[in-house]
Amino acid sequence: MRPNRLFLALCLALPGAAFAATAPEAPADTGPVEFDRVVVTATRTERAIADVPNTVDVIERERMDELLVRDLKDLFRYEPGITVTQSFGRFGIGDIRIRGLGGNRVRILVDGIPVSDAFEIGSFSNANRNFVDLDTLKRVEVVRGPGSALYGSDALGGVVSFVSKDPSDYLEAGRDAHFGFKLGAESDWDGLFGGATAAFGGDRWSGLVAVGHRQGRELENQGEDDSAGAARTRPNPQDRNGRSLLSKLVFAPSTDQRFRLTVEGNEDRADTDVLTQRGFQALTGATNTLVLADDRQTRARVAFAHEIDALGSAFADALDWQVYRQDSETTQDTLEERVTAAGVPERRERSFNFDQRAYGAQANFVKGFVTGAVQHDLAWGLDVSRTETRQKRDGRVTDLVTGASTNMMLPDVFPVRDFPVSRTTTAALYLQDEIAFADGTFRLVPALRVDRYELDPEIDGIFAEDNPGVEVVGLSETEVLPKLGAVWKFFGDWSLFGGYARGFRAPPYNDVNIGFTNLMFGYTAIANPGLKPETSDGLEAGLRFAGQAVHAGLTGYHNRYDDFIESFRFVGFNDQGLMVFQSQNVADARIYGAELKAGVDLGALSQAWAGWSVRGSAAWSRGEDRTADAPLDSVDPLTAALGVGYAADAWGVELAGRFAGKKRRVSDPDLYRTAGYGVLDLYAHWAFAPGARVNLGLFNLADRKYWAAGDLPLVAATSGTLDRYTAPGRNFAVSLAVEF
Repeated sequence: MRPNRLFLALCLALPGAAFAATAPEAPADTGPVEFDRVVVTATRTERAIADVPNTVDVIERERMDELLVRDLKDLFRYEPGITVTQSFGRFGIGDIRIRGLGGNRVRILVDGIPVSDAFEIGSFSNANRNFVDLDTLKRVEVVRGPGSALYGSDALGGVVSFVSKDPSDYLEAGRDAHFGFKLGAESDWDGLFGGATAAFGGDRWSGLVAVGHRQGRELENQGEDDSAGAARTRPNPQDRNGRSLLSKLVFAPSTDQRFRLTVEGNEDRADTDVLTQRGFQALTGATNTLVLADDRQTRARVAFAHEIDALGSAFADALDWQVYRQDSETTQDTLEERVTAAGVPERRERSFNFDQRAYGAQANFVKGFVTGAVQHDLAWGLDVSRTETRQKRDGRVTDLVTGASTNMMLPDVFPVRDFPVSRTTTAALYLQDEIAFADGTFRLVPALRVDRYELDPEIDGIFAEDNPGVEVVGLSETEVLPKLGAVWKFFGDWSLFGGYARGFRAPPYNDVNIGFTNLMFGYTAIANPGLKPETSDGLEAGLRFAGQAVHAGLTGYHNRYDDFIESFRFVGFNDQGLMVFQSQNVADARIYGAELKAGVDLGALSQAWAGWSVRGSAAWSRGEDRTADAPLDSVDPLTAALGVGYAADAWGVELAGRFAGKKRRVSDPDLYRTAGYGVLDLYAHWAFAPGARVNLGLFNLADRKYWAAGDLPLVAATSGTLDRYTAPGRNFAVSLAVEF
């Protein structure tokens, strides 16, 4: 089945199904539907999706378990328009892209606290943002499109909000203790995982401890070349393991007030035998005999929060605030043994470190009041944070004949910093009013945020020695970010929504002051102190139907970027013949598209179909760099998902399909254009005893060879190693969960 036909079929079929759902013969209310789900991220207040003027996705814990979600790739497998990139060879999962924007342009939050930045440079250094064990979460919310008016300069593409588990999620009325564990396996990386959760509670005190462990090997693909060297297409051998801890202690002095202390930690490690880098190296004339990698990343968070649900004050009915500290660190070590072009055997040891330490405070207030026949729900608050970012590369070369050792590894004399130690301070105040007219039939949501960003670089001895005479610059930017949204429920379960949002992204520290050269691979990255802030103007409009049997939403959006920052853009060759890359402002860029999401509870239409359901979604987008008159390569082709499921009281099955069209638009005609594909997956779950449940998933049932959207980098169509980037063939996952 081709994706374009699927998209047309969904568009044609859903309106008819919607009218059928409103017919008098339709069964009575069968419970909440998709757009009744309550979200917080879209407006920073609790609202049903049907009442927010944004496109919002919600993935609950139960759904994550049904889909055997272990990582970000699994989490968004059936969310067209959201792409998780995956690199070959060593570093694994990359960034989250929403509507073609990714990296540090998407705000990722854990309980409201931003996850650290991504950073990469050269072939041996890549710090990603994959810092969260998804088993510690109870819900994930995604707001598509600019969210800067509420979340600041890193929310140009959207917001991904991870909400962690609480003791109250397990302690029902009259229950003061809970214990559960989960065990599982995944065949595509020979992965094993296990976790345990314990919760306790009393009249005022409650607590939770959740621990997890995972281990496995390299992720499979469908490459066939198992040789050592540049022609290899099979994955590099890898050993991976990780562990996580989430603990919370809650004190509730009354029913409407809570103090919460959270301690969270996550650690991942991967040891890789980098066979793809063995053999003769054309750029240096050396022959690598061994390349080993040891990559580690950790994140630790401590937060203290206070919530009051019924304050009864003149300035707020409810409030919440928190203070936090979060440390994130990535360390990547590489050992390389080789014979130089002159015939000298040597060992090269490299070490990369990227460290971010953030402190912050947040406060949010909610106040409701009435003016005449109009209801106002005012939300306002402030975000203050300070982050120190340090990056360092170190290395040593040892002559294996003489034993002589040096820190000179051309073009570098180690240690080096590719940008100075950078302190960024942000302070913001936001204000939003949800104005409800005619008993909520029409809602107007204006919002405004004032964002202050300051960059303060520090030249230490390492940076000064490696970059003599190089001047660094600080930045101070203040931006006013307006937003206006509206929701109109115009006919029964039908509603229109739309809005305008202004986006802003201050020039990142690494784009402003970076400097890096790699003679081995023939390129250099240079600083751009004149980099200007990136701004955007986004428009979005949509139509929703929220019936008991059918839900459907169709959205169109258009985002215009001025001074769009494209990191490490190729700008030509220098006098030494090196390719020169520099972060630059693209004067005029556009990303626009349409998205569809729908579902049908067939049992609500007819008792003969009780238990059956259908869900589907599709996303089409187009991105253009109008200055260069070229497509934006980060924008995916048409993608879609379609699932048919049956659920009984104790068991259920679901057949789900993932589809993508051929990538037809690339910035260079010599680049490979991925083919379209359709892949089927099968799920089953069985609650075989009280508190015991098994979940099973079979993926890529037909064992198709395909390149998932976002996984293929910019590779020439003539490349002989395209199979490196293929997705796994047929594979399975299984989990067992027991709680009591």
